[in-house]
Amino acid sequence: MGMSEVLRSIKTAEQDAEKRLAEAQEEASKIVSDARRKSSEMVQNAADETVAMTQKILDEARSKAQGEADQVKAAGAGEVTNIETNSASNQDAAVKMVVDALSSE
Repeated sequence: MGMSEVLRSIKTAEQDAEKRLAEAQEEASKIVSDARRKSSEMVQNAADETVAMTQKILDEARSKAQGEADQVKAAGAGEVTNIETNSASNQDAAVKMVVDALSSE
């Protein structure tokens, strides 16, 4: 093997090494890019899940509060009915008391 052949083989080896290095760098860039994309997707998915979970909790709280409000409203309506019934039945006695009080003066 002559000197020119040795130099040529060294040059070819250097070119192959440079080519492999460029391919490795390109592959590394692709891996980093894919990792960033997947990371971004994971963050977005987590945010979406958090929003959905928060909405579910709020809906459940509203539903529970509405149920409690309906119970209080029903109880209040019952009390109003009782008061109206009692006041109507006591009206005659109250009128008689007033009339008697005015008559005795």
